[in-house]
Amino acid sequence: MAKKHVLTAEPRQRTGSGVLKQMRREGWIPSVIYGRGSENQNLKVDAKAFDELLAHSTSENILINLEIGGAKQLAFLKDVQHDALSGKALHADFLAVDEKTEITAHVPVHLVGEPIGVKAGGMLDQLMHSLEIRCAASKLPEILEFDVTKLDEGVALHIGDVTLPEGVTATHADDVVIAQVFKTAAAVSESAAPAAETAGAPAA
Repeated sequence: MAKKHVLTAEPRQRTGSGVLKQMRREGWIPSVIYGRGSENQNLKVDAKAFDELLAHSTSENILINLEIGGAKQLAFLKDVQHDALSGKALHADFLAVDEKTEITAHVPVHLVGEPIGVKAGGMLDQLMHSLEIRCAASKLPEILEFDVTKLDEGVALHIGDVTLPEGVTATHADDVVIAQVFKTAAAVSESAAPAAETAGAPAA
């Protein structure tokens, strides 16, 4: 299960693009929290603390214990808007949840082991670096690790081939490829050469 991070937030009354830009210059990130039948609440979080939180997280889809005016609210970081040039966070959306709330998240995929196909000269290609999953907030994994040691050349690892943690389901179809071992161009050329030589040999 993913660990819960802690972040202090403050209510904000100011709105409007000019006001929000000023807020960012003051070191805040404008935010909003919604969900669980409550009205949207405008917040602001310390930009430095928020950036450090993301820097130490494996994903931006994380669980956070928001401290708002002395009260704590479990929240799921639903979305972060970034500046296209600098990459700095401009706005954050939080979804108010409890342990049983079903959420959809993108979780990083880590491949474990060296495939037998790679040992034979092939090359591993990871097509999915994160997997969209659904689960209760209490079941949210921090990462997903999949063993690829048995992958031979020309063999793919599909979503339907892996075992997900209890209570976690993938949103994609079972036939979606996570990773595959390909033959290298050199290996293909070597395997084709004997066939070409046999085809060009004179008849006996």
